[in-house]
Amino acid sequence: MSAKGTDYTIEGIDKLKSLVKDITMCLFCTDIKNNDGSTARPMSATHVCDKGNIWFFDQKNSDKNKEIAKDPNVQLFFSHPPKGSYLVVNGHASIVLDRDKIDELWSPAVGIWFEGGKEDPNVSLIKVEPKSAYFWDTDGNQMINFIKMAASVVTGTNLVGGTEGEIKV
Repeated sequence: MSAKGTDYTIEGIDKLKSLVKDITMCLFCTDIKNNDGSTARPMSATHVCDKGNIWFFDQKNSDKNKEIAKDPNVQLFFSHPPKGSYLVVNGHASIVLDRDKIDELWSPAVGIWFEGGKEDPNVSLIKVEPKSAYFWDTDGNQMINFIKMAASVVTGTNLVGGTEGEIKV
């Protein structure tokens, strides 16, 4: 990466929304002080609200929710190698059982995880309030960057550009 930048407040939230929308899947890590890898789970982010909170659906009685109840500090690792986009979020998670919020964020894709649909008594939401976030974004797509890398080897000059920076939310 050649350019380093920092986004602030609303620009930061917009950048966070954009990256999460493009990447969607992340490794959701709980018990980060003692993590041996067993508490890192793939999860799909459902929504990023205007405050920058990242929302997920989960089973109310899941191990993840139990771990969040003990220690709400979490890390989210988003990665989209073909686009060269990466995001790390450190945040505070909370379990939300609000039926109106569940209705608001529900989609048919979520329904495959809950036998009773959105009325399933085991449906819960996890809200992650970011405390810090950092991103890496490569300019262009994978094929163009491959060509640029090959040209960089020949010319001895780095032709692959991108940005990285802290996202303030």
